[in-house]
Amino acid sequence: MLRTRRSLPKSFYIGWLFLFSFLHFAGQAQEKQQETRSLITIIKELEQRFDIKFSYINSDMEPLSSEIPDNLVALDDILTYLRDGLQLKIERLNERYYTITQKTLVSVCANVLDNFAENTVPGATIEVLGSELAQTTDVEGRLQLNDIPRDATLKIRYLGYVTQYVPVEDLIRGDDCPKILLAQNYQQLKEVIVYKFLTTGIIKEKDASITINTEDFGILPGLIEPDILQTVQALPGIKSIDETVSDINIRGGTNDQNLILWNGIKMYQSGHFFGLISAFNPYLTDKVTVYKNGTPSRYGDGVSGVIQMETNDEISDYFTGGAGFNLISGDVYGQVPLKENVALQFSARRSTTDFLNTPTYDRFFDRAFQDSEVIDENNVRLDQAFERQENFFFYDFTGKLLYDLNDYHKIRLNFISINNDLDFEETNLNTNETTNSLLQQTNLSFGGQWTADWTDRLSSHLNVYYSRYNLDARGISPNPIQELEQNNRVTENAAKLDVTYDLSEGLKWLSGYQFIETGIRNFTDVTVPNFSSEIIGVVRTNALYSELEYSTYEDKLIARGGVRVNHNENLNTFNAWLIEPRLNLNFRLANYLRAEVLGEFKSQTTNQIIDLEQNFLGIEKRRWILSDDNLLPVTKSKQGSVGVNYEKNDFYFGVEGFYKEVEGISTSTQGFQNQNQFNGEIGSYAIRGIELLLNKRGRDYSAWLSYTYNKNDYTFETIVPNTFPNNLDIRHTLTFAGTYTYNRFKFGLGINYRTGRPFTEPLEGDEALNTAVFPTQINYREPNSSRLPEYFRADASAIYQFNISPRIKANTGISVLNLTDRRNRLNTYYRVTDDDQIETVENISLGITPNLSFRIHF
Repeated sequence: MLRTRRSLPKSFYIGWLFLFSFLHFAGQAQEKQQETRSLITIIKELEQRFDIKFSYINSDMEPLSSEIPDNLVALDDILTYLRDGLQLKIERLNERYYTITQKTLVSVCANVLDNFAENTVPGATIEVLGSELAQTTDVEGRLQLNDIPRDATLKIRYLGYVTQYVPVEDLIRGDDCPKILLAQNYQQLKEVIVYKFLTTGIIKEKDASITINTEDFGILPGLIEPDILQTVQALPGIKSIDETVSDINIRGGTNDQNLILWNGIKMYQSGHFFGLISAFNPYLTDKVTVYKNGTPSRYGDGVSGVIQMETNDEISDYFTGGAGFNLISGDVYGQVPLKENVALQFSARRSTTDFLNTPTYDRFFDRAFQDSEVIDENNVRLDQAFERQENFFFYDFTGKLLYDLNDYHKIRLNFISINNDLDFEETNLNTNETTNSLLQQTNLSFGGQWTADWTDRLSSHLNVYYSRYNLDARGISPNPIQELEQNNRVTENAAKLDVTYDLSEGLKWLSGYQFIETGIRNFTDVTVPNFSSEIIGVVRTNALYSELEYSTYEDKLIARGGVRVNHNENLNTFNAWLIEPRLNLNFRLANYLRAEVLGEFKSQTTNQIIDLEQNFLGIEKRRWILSDDNLLPVTKSKQGSVGVNYEKNDFYFGVEGFYKEVEGISTSTQGFQNQNQFNGEIGSYAIRGIELLLNKRGRDYSAWLSYTYNKNDYTFETIVPNTFPNNLDIRHTLTFAGTYTYNRFKFGLGINYRTGRPFTEPLEGDEALNTAVFPTQINYREPNSSRLPEYFRADASAIYQFNISPRIKANTGISVLNLTDRRNRLNTYYRVTDDDQIETVENISLGITPNLSFRIHF
């Protein structure tokens, strides 16, 4: 293959690895912390060691403690260290006698952190009780107070945390600035009902949803940046069968059955580089919430699951931001305070793929464009001599305006733009024929939110948005010269109003209304043979929903029950009402042991089909379409699950069994890739499974084992046999992984194993081809009666964090995907050549893929 981009020299990678090793050994060389002892113990040791005597008031010295560094041996040096560190007056009376008294005015410092993940709390208010002295913690969560009374008390408060009262005396501890841990509100509960597992920043909430706090995020094997849609795949029951973020499978469902929201806006594009990279910048994303079942009634769509991303929603009085790069792209982000009540967030990312060639890009390119190996009917791999030239790049921009009208009313305006652009040329060196493909994929969205607290019991949230997804593709092929033009456009307008009312302590009522108008255009134009098609459809959905949330004393029972009523109207074909009940129960069984019972009915009117006859560049052959109650009915699901959770002494065990049925699916939406195997038949699938997670955490480590069992079967009445395995029927999935933190280093290592996916083979011998029809078709065995070999992949990653200055933090990381370079077969399908021969096409996984990153935060 010819490439015009400039490759990085080997010395670049050697230098990077040398730097990484140097930082590692530098971290190992850090001095060990000294043992802390009471001051009275130290005084007595000094008296005996130097044959001296100290005069002091016992009650003044008892609360104090310190350590003596090993490098201090002289008496004067030790006394100076104690005088400065503990803020004492030490006077020498003669050669042998000394007096020690406390200073009445002292200077103290501290680091204010949350007590859950020990993240800094900037902007916390510090008051010296009994005086007019007050300040706020800086961007690092640090406080510094000078000349304050030694017997004073500090009052420390911050929104969302329990107010803390700290005696000044407790902060006098030698050289180090001690930690002050603020408790988050939910941690006042006497029993644990939220669970932190896998790595810092991932929490299982009391309603069984999973939240990912990207600012608190630690490390996962294979990830050096908190890629949102890669991170969710670490959760039990969530995987991508083809190693992409644009094809996430939640409990055996297809990606188009997931509702993906960014600041309340439904996203129809989720990936860059044809699904290999998430399209959402994680460094402005404050929280990600994932629902697999028991979804609140305010969410429609997404019969398999919901992934909701929210950017930071608080206005700070100082500038924050950061920038970084890896071997695929570079980005910058920040939040700028414009006024006391106005701030602007922004982020921008752009790939380097069109001007810089790296090993990571090479692996991604091979996976996206050259992932197919062709085998002829004699089981011989065909050596296809091609010269390829490509010009590919992607970028994304986001913006958010935060405006607080007052303490009770807040307005937020959001914007996101995602773009992928490709010019791909392929020349067959055997025939000297050239094929040219052009592709542009964009998603442009605007949204606005208004949050209002009308009283201490009544609040509302209004969300409106406009979203537009567009895919333009053009292909020119030789012999005969044919030009193919395709367009898939989705336009959506929506408004939603939520109203919440606290009926009493422990009882809350939420209700609301949602309107969605979705229009989809599919256009195809072919020159040879001359063919043109344009299909335009519009579906309008009006939904009312209501639910009650109830919790007993000490949260022995937490319950949420609701119902959603949808009225779906396709302007051309159908008009339907759907009632969707929702249930979410969490209750205590015994000490440290809780159970959950979840259930839901859901529906959706948008799906993605795969047009095999107009296949274009892998994932982009998928087109969004609307339900019309004819060729594709409204997709409906019902799901129930029961689980238990146990946590004690940083050991977590969770197991959940579930059953889900989804009806109104088409063979065109399920990822069948064999030519002429099916013809848009309508059916359903049912999946039953178990998800299990064991996780042991320590101060510096976390190790976990997760296992998922699924049995996922289709039912199509017009296909023989009626029932057969789902394309996503992965019976067994196993993950064993761990993370370790040492000083400023973070390490992650994990292995992923799963059994092979089903596929369909042709009949053997002369029965394999049907030449009686034109064009020639393949005769297949029973659907999905064969399986691919099992899948195995080992990943590793490491991050080193350091400070460039007191204001600027930095980290550098290295990761390797598929450490063993195993060739995993992701899919196999068949097609007929021009000379009526059967070709086998095998999709191969990513090979060994290194990546490097460097980031700064300020």
